[in-house]
Amino acid sequence: MNVQELLKKHGLKITKPREAILEILAQSYHGLDAESIRDEAENRELYINLSTVYRTLELLESISVLDKFDLGEKKYNYVLKRDHHMHSLTCEICHKTVDLDCPMVKIEELINRETGFSIMEHRLELKGICAECSQRLEKTASEGDKEGSASGRKQK
Repeated sequence: MNVQELLKKHGLKITKPREAILEILAQSYHGLDAESIRDEAENRELYINLSTVYRTLELLESISVLDKFDLGEKKYNYVLKRDHHMHSLTCEICHKTVDLDCPMVKIEELINRETGFSIMEHRLELKGICAECSQRLEKTASEGDKEGSASGRKQK
């Protein structure tokens, strides 16, 4: 990922702190908090004020470059959005397909926080029944109930 192109794409001024923060996040496969990002910048001999780190993270989140995860107690981790991919939800009856943003990002962060594992890959298959097919099934079932109760009355 070219950090400068990413900043330009979103109409942001290219600054050393923004470049450093994005590069640090790009090299991490798990969430980082603002203090960890600042510390890593210092390890690279770039000194960034913590308030600048926070402002930059909030800016990058607002333009959907980062995901922000609430760890509780006013602590947050930030993860750079990687190659965006989608998952499909397919109706078992009519086979209609709906694309969804990947819901695994938050689950991966939770797994990392609780186990220390960094998820490298996942597979997710979603199947269900769409709203239209559900309505048709309910209508058919209710019509069957009406017929059943009507035939029960006739038999008496």
